[in-house]
Amino acid sequence: MNDYVIDQGFDAYTEEDHAVWRTLFERQSKLLPGRAAPEFVDGLKALGVAAEGIPNFEDLSDILEAATGWRIVAVDGLVPDDVFFRHLASRRFPVTNWIRKREQLDYLQEPDVFHDCFGHVPMLFNPIFADYMAAYGRGGIKALDLGALKLLARLYWYTVEFGLIRTDDGLRIYGAGIVSSKGETTFSLDSPEPNRLAFDLMRIMQTDYIIDHYQQTYFVIDSYDQLFAATRPDFTPCYETLKPLPTLTPDQVLESDLRV
Repeated sequence: MNDYVIDQGFDAYTEEDHAVWRTLFERQSKLLPGRAAPEFVDGLKALGVAAEGIPNFEDLSDILEAATGWRIVAVDGLVPDDVFFRHLASRRFPVTNWIRKREQLDYLQEPDVFHDCFGHVPMLFNPIFADYMAAYGRGGIKALDLGALKLLARLYWYTVEFGLIRTDDGLRIYGAGIVSSKGETTFSLDSPEPNRLAFDLMRIMQTDYIIDHYQQTYFVIDSYDQLFAATRPDFTPCYETLKPLPTLTPDQVLESDLRV
């Protein structure tokens, strides 16, 4: 079965490619202190030489595998859902091998190597979050068979991509879609516009999301243990409960919601 894995093509990167990476890396690194979760910051330090340019996936994989058993595999873009879930379940994270152009620094429709590697990989150095991602992959394979992918995808969106966590020092970012975005890094924490609601598995899976604008709602976890615990039960009863219910809009707030 095709796993869509390709050679990274590390030697094909140009100096401009590496320069774009450095610009993005330096810009985000300056923004994230006091905003990113400590676990993300620790993982970013573990990336080591990544500040100098696009990292070699094999070298990075060796470091990551020693920490949590995960490896990075190169792909040329988005892969089919079943392929993506199988990779996650096997503790392999697909990372796009191409990088955006300089004129695309602030917005990109599809994930590139900076979003995938800078945004996602640091959190894979955290053992609990790493286990959560593998469990999510196993759950994704099952969701496909049950016709419930849309419901499970919302969990990924509001946690892995756009999640916030409550810490003793205040709210912090751990979602890849936020930490890799200059604008959303500040918007998610500082703007009075979005809703910030306490994590609720069923509520999240009932809530639609937007892909071309800053999020209107962020869900806040108390810990990664809370997140991992949410993936342990069989989701089949959840899917059956949710399927007849109306989809909630991204900006909708319910009386039962707990604002953070």
